[in-house]
Amino acid sequence: MSVTTVAFYVIAVITAGSALGVALGNNIVYSAFALMGTLLGVAATFVLLGSDFLGVIQLLVYVGGILVLTLFAVMLTHRIADVHVSNRAVGRPLGAVLAGAVFVYLVRVALRAHWVVRAPAAPGPTIYGVGDAFLTQYLLPFEVASVVLLAALIGAVVVSRKEVRA
Repeated sequence: MSVTTVAFYVIAVITAGSALGVALGNNIVYSAFALMGTLLGVAATFVLLGSDFLGVIQLLVYVGGILVLTLFAVMLTHRIADVHVSNRAVGRPLGAVLAGAVFVYLVRVALRAHWVVRAPAAPGPTIYGVGDAFLTQYLLPFEVASVVLLAALIGAVVVSRKEVRA
């Protein structure tokens, strides 16, 4: 096995293990830190696949922005430890059945697919192609996504502000 293959499997195990930590964790702070491991694993996978731009964007936007914002929101929320959930296992059986069904379906699709195997191309910079696509072919979806994110940010501010009672 090559070094690249071993690195991919190590990154995949770390990413999947961190994702399980997010999904199965009972403490929201530990789940947020496990989410950081998952997002870092995805960024490492992008870099390993030769998509340097997407790897850096993954680090900047998700790990650097959204995850830090989530951690600040968790840390600044008052009395988050006082919340007691009486029945944690309400949706677990149905969730396990649905996850198993999706897993079986994905395995069937992966086994029936006709995979095209070619020699890998020489790695090159991907920034020009992504930037050109964002400003020509995908300009409207890019701007719609920015408006949706702005609306979500404004909604979060409105929901989280405290009412001043006179």
